[in-house]
Amino acid sequence: MSKSTKSRTRFALVTGAARRIGACISETLHSRGCDVFLHYNASAEPVSRLADKLNGIRPRSVHIVKADLGSAKELESLAEKIRSITGSLDILVNNASSFFPTTVGSTTQAQWDQLMDSNLRGPYFLTQALLPELSVGGGSIVNLLDIHAVRPMQQHAVYCMAKAGLQMMTLALAKELGPAIRVNGVAPGAILWPEQESDSQHQQNVLSKTVMKRAGHPEDIASAVAYLGLDAPYVTGQVLAIDGGRSLNV
Repeated sequence: MSKSTKSRTRFALVTGAARRIGACISETLHSRGCDVFLHYNASAEPVSRLADKLNGIRPRSVHIVKADLGSAKELESLAEKIRSITGSLDILVNNASSFFPTTVGSTTQAQWDQLMDSNLRGPYFLTQALLPELSVGGGSIVNLLDIHAVRPMQQHAVYCMAKAGLQMMTLALAKELGPAIRVNGVAPGAILWPEQESDSQHQQNVLSKTVMKRAGHPEDIASAVAYLGLDAPYVTGQVLAIDGGRSLNV
């Protein structure tokens, strides 16, 4: 890394930054010295609290950006807001994701659109909109994937298809955008349970399939994102599984 890169402010955009893993990623990148754009769609109150917290640590280091990732117009507005503040973007973290079951035979077009927009369409077109800014200083894209991108989950076909598409996007864009831009993925295992998940037996069944026999923590994901985004200049086109060894078991 050049001296000029070390001395200038680095900018990161995290989608779905208001809560859960997205908030932890944002805090981690901020603690590493990045100025952070916190993206949200509906979670206005938590994203405002997070911005206040981080700006309290380092004034004017955090900006809030709102967009529906399924809207081309709103994606372009988001990109324009970033351009108005900085001419370069060092890290794009495509973290935002919708997750809910869909049953083959009763899946609606609206369900399809929501899952594809947040997990695949949005990341692709947001990346495309920000290519000039990412290219300036040798930017890095980190996509949040899932073990179920390669191992289907019962009654979640559309979600799995969307994540599988995002995984292929990670590989394809790494090849197409290099060497100017690096593209990698992080595939979490059992980190945070879905908010609607309350079946403790199911949770134990999942954990029993991990080598570590426990759930991970959001910090495990955030550390992996920071590594790929900031500390791995010769790594691209890779998917790092943070799953406690679950991917070793069928």
